[in-house]
Amino acid sequence: MLVGIVKKNAIMMIDFAISRRQVGLGAEAAIKEACVLRFRPIMMTTFAAIFGTLRFALGTGAGAELRQPLGVAVVGGLVLSQLLTLYITPVIYLYLDRIDRQLKRRLERSSKRCRSRRRSRRSPPSIATEDSRSAFVRAVASPMEERTCVAFGTFC
Repeated sequence: MLVGIVKKNAIMMIDFAISRRQVGLGAEAAIKEACVLRFRPIMMTTFAAIFGTLRFALGTGAGAELRQPLGVAVVGGLVLSQLLTLYITPVIYLYLDRIDRQLKRRLERSSKRCRSRRRSRRSPPSIATEDSRSAFVRAVASPMEERTCVAFGTFC
């Protein structure tokens, strides 16, 4: 139950932030708006779960000593996980966004470098001396070379 609620809350925040990013907001502004606008629904679901298990934590009567540790653990776990979700999810979102931007820049620089190297290495094909098999091999190897270059970054 705890994992499901925490996961749902994080998904609500991240999904809203991604939809705001598609509108054109930056990562920080999008996650801040997501946290502000999704705060009430997140707190409503958490408080509903807390109030539902609070009777176990505060329970009295026959058999209460058996249910009370479970109630205390669930209520404590909900409170702690709620705090962690509200503070940690935006931080992780911003870190992953920063890593994504860095990787895109590296791949972009690497693919530009590979294209310039490949252009400088190519020589104009001499049709008179080239048989059809070597032309086929060059045509197949060139796209593979480009995919390898883009996929692995610096390996050209």
